Amino acid sequence: MDRVVIGEAVELDVRTARLPSRALSFALDALIMVALLFLVLLAIELAGSDVDTALAAAAGLAITVGVFVGYPLLWETLTRGRSPGKYAMGLRVVRTDGGPIVFRHALARALAGFIVDFGLLSFFTGVIGIVVSASTARGQRVGDLLAGTIVVRERLPRTGLPGLPPADPALAAWAQRCELADLPDDLALAARQFLVRAGQLAAPMRAQLGTRLAADVAARVAPPPPPGTPPEAYLLAVLGERRRRETARLGGSPWGSGAPGASGAAGITGNGAAPAPPVAAPPTSPFGQPWSGPGSPAPSPSPFGPPPATPTPAPAPEPTRRDDPDPAPSPGGFAPPG
Repeated sequence: MDRVVIGEAVELDVRTARLPSRALSFALDALIMVALLFLVLLAIELAGSDVDTALAAAAGLAITVGVFVGYPLLWETLTRGRSPGKYAMGLRVVRTDGGPIVFRHALARALAGFIVDFGLLSFFTGVIGIVVSASTARGQRVGDLLAGTIVVRERLPRTGLPGLPPADPALAAWAQRCELADLPDDLALAARQFLVRAGQLAAPMRAQLGTRLAADVAARVAPPPPPGTPPEAYLLAVLGERRRRETARLGGSPWGSGAPGASGAAGITGNGAAPAPPVAAPPTSPFGQPWSGPGSPAPSPSPFGPPPATPTPAPAPEPTRRDDPDPAPSPGGFAPPG
């Protein structure tokens, strides 16, 4: 991965193409150019067999330059950085700031490729282009350095997060009563990424990170889970319920057709009226402490966090000494005249 700073001073992560993919792309384009050159020369040979030798050599040289320079120039200009070989390999030529190339970029690349990288100076072996591309940080050849371009990959392998396993049915039923409005998106994404990659982590790091994420989520979700709930099972239940609610909000069917509770999930009862919210007793944490949800008088620690500190008792008032002056009378008492 490489970072590209666009014109709006924003950094973008792009995957630059390296030597193997670029070599395959150039090989495909070279085969097309050689076939095109052969067909053009064959057509000229068949059309005028009595042409002078010097004129035929000059025409052959002009056609060779036109094919090897005009082919990449036209393709990269018209398609904004894609030739048939690059299209087959999922590559594209862009500017170093991430923008599309224009005619002058394609012209500089085509001329440098024919003269320096793969043509005359390298004796049509491509050794200069290979050495320069392998030596630069972004895999640029001489034509890229002169034109100010890079080659990036457009078609990347799917690295998205796979689906999470289903949550425990008992915890899923508990999660339906949870308040998830205060759960931020970045924390939910961090929890999802942890669950997906939990099998790749070492056991101590997995337990520590899972406990910390569960504590952060539990501090924003009410009510707390049942006692003894593992952190990963808790995160699975919360994220599954959050996804179900988002699907229902966007108009999807989180339960499927005919599933029980589908109408209740949408907030409508069988007679078309909205159900009344259930009244329940204040929930408690697995450690028997009241949950600090909305409207609670005092906050309580997360069920996955460290135990609460014992409050320090207030110091007792010092006794009044005999030589101290008399205390001030109460506001409603009687004070004798001086």
